[in-house]
Amino acid sequence: MKRLLVAMLVLGAISLALAVRAETSTNTEKTLPPVFDPTAIDHSVKPCSDFYQYACGAWLKANPVPPDQSDWWRFSELDEHIRKVLASILDDAAAGPGAKTENRRELGDYYASCLDEAAIEAKGLKPFTPELESIAALKDKHDLAAEVARLHLIGAAPMFSFSSIPDYTDATMMIASADQDGFALPDRDYYLTDDYKTERAGYRLHLARMFQLLGDGAKQAKAEADTVRRIETALAKAAMSVVERREPKNVHHKMKLEEFVKLAPSFDWTTYLAGLGTPAFASLDVADLGFFKGLETSLNAFSLNDWKAYLRWTFIDAFLSAAPRAFVDADFAFFDKQLDGQKEMEVRWKRCVDAIDDQLGDALGQAYVERAFSPEAKQRVLGMMHQIANAMEADIKSLTWMSDKTKARALEKLANVGFKVGYPDKWLDYSKLEIVRGDAFGNIARASEFHVRRDLAKIGKPVDRDEWGMTASTNNSYYDEQLNAIYFPAGILQTPNFDMAAGDAENYGNLASLIGHELTHGFDDEGRHYDAKGNLIDWWSKEDAKAFDARAAGLVREYDAFVAIKGRRGRSKDVHVDGELTLGENTADNGGARLSYSAFLSTPGAKAGPDAHGYTPAQRFFLSYAQGWCENHTEEEAREDAKTDEHAPGKYRVNGVLVNLEAFRNAFACKPGAPMAPAKINGVW
Repeated sequence: MKRLLVAMLVLGAISLALAVRAETSTNTEKTLPPVFDPTAIDHSVKPCSDFYQYACGAWLKANPVPPDQSDWWRFSELDEHIRKVLASILDDAAAGPGAKTENRRELGDYYASCLDEAAIEAKGLKPFTPELESIAALKDKHDLAAEVARLHLIGAAPMFSFSSIPDYTDATMMIASADQDGFALPDRDYYLTDDYKTERAGYRLHLARMFQLLGDGAKQAKAEADTVRRIETALAKAAMSVVERREPKNVHHKMKLEEFVKLAPSFDWTTYLAGLGTPAFASLDVADLGFFKGLETSLNAFSLNDWKAYLRWTFIDAFLSAAPRAFVDADFAFFDKQLDGQKEMEVRWKRCVDAIDDQLGDALGQAYVERAFSPEAKQRVLGMMHQIANAMEADIKSLTWMSDKTKARALEKLANVGFKVGYPDKWLDYSKLEIVRGDAFGNIARASEFHVRRDLAKIGKPVDRDEWGMTASTNNSYYDEQLNAIYFPAGILQTPNFDMAAGDAENYGNLASLIGHELTHGFDDEGRHYDAKGNLIDWWSKEDAKAFDARAAGLVREYDAFVAIKGRRGRSKDVHVDGELTLGENTADNGGARLSYSAFLSTPGAKAGPDAHGYTPAQRFFLSYAQGWCENHTEEEAREDAKTDEHAPGKYRVNGVLVNLEAFRNAFACKPGAPMAPAKINGVW
């Protein structure tokens, strides 16, 4: 009878989730905004005074941050739509009498297990007990290595990270990689500066609450919370800052394994690597030498019991979705509510969809592509990519500050950029992964181990250039500097980013600018250090590198002046955009818009007349570009982003770019000296 009740609860949860979505997903396609939305415009603002407010003002007023989010922008509207499509796929897989394929069976069983909060609550901490007992049984620090290996395999992140990456000296081969990790707050400075005293105090209370939920008394929980904070603070002190990590030479140090071991000899690396099951290797890429020296100091400074407390925390933190509700509520109260200003927790079906996209992404992505992406869209986007590449080729050839020798190397790199659209040519095989309905904890652990072992097995093997780093349903895009390729998943290739029925002005203003953005990343302050094959080689002349840096410095100064959050007690409390942190994205934003507009001029749409609202093709191009970055956010989220996000706020992804484009000034007849037409123009590409 109990087993039948659990099954009924699972099906009930699925039916409820489907019913809730049915109320909001009717005519979903019609609810998505167009690529260019005239109703988003605030006509009370002059376009040459503040184009972001002009293009987005009405949208900003009509779209406050929902209570279950910490920010809300045009991408969020599409994210919600994609989630509903994915949830529909998962509902079918979970509720159907029999899955057509093993992939669909696994999707359905994972989803049903994740949704079944009643079963998770009934099990309590029982699934966690074996690992917690393993941690408690550690007899000396020598035993830490085996336990850390086990935790890394199942998805926790104590001490450091270990993975495989392309060799920066030979990007055709995979190599082992060790990097900093092991602290839970958003950035190292949260542990180190006075700006985050309040957050640190809240974190201490959160940790104590978590240890109490694990069964510890209040006094012991507080002591353990202090211990974890001290360990994480020590790791944060040893770590590089986010700005330091933007310099490629700072995060690539190839060395012999025996040399690496000497950085932290108190850790049993032989036992650790054996526990991971890595292939034999002689050398590896160590991102941060100073971090592992700091790890050695911490290994000696903290007792075994200190490390046990720290490992218990990292373990429970990794498995919150399979933990009782009290743990989930506590996690939300600190990380989402206090740090990010989110008022309400997202409903469980959304969190479960995201978890499956993370752990069974290719299985879910394949089903998504079958339902939501067409071959015609893929060919249209590929054509746009080639047009943007042609525009960049012309731009490079026309540069007056770059020598012919460096131009030749830049053109070689451009000619070798790979264009990846929609989805990978080969889907990942999950046949060796065991997913069990009703075992939410085990599904997370087994899926994590499947991915970690698969990643580590690449060490010493040729790079798979057809593998993707994003799932097909992802509403995002990226450039991989070591594969020298740009990736646009099917998820991003729909309205409001792209519409097969939209005009050239709209599609080039939005999606083509994103294509240009990713292409420019190959030549920004980070990407320019990698050659056509993805190797970290300085292929620039000293004079050309100096000229590039001078232009990049102009962008740094421009964005440093922008205020991300206005202080409540005057300018001294203003939080500014970090021009160095955001330099790569700002370079790509500026270059992407410039390249896209150049390509747009060669399209038939550029020669069309004004639309029904009186906007010329050039004006619609820039309005479509701007509306892609319409964004509302909580103050807490904006403050965190200013410290950790390599992207500037939406306002400056618009105004910070368009002030540097003569074509924008001409399109809206901005007079010299207007806020959107300053005397100084910055740019690299």
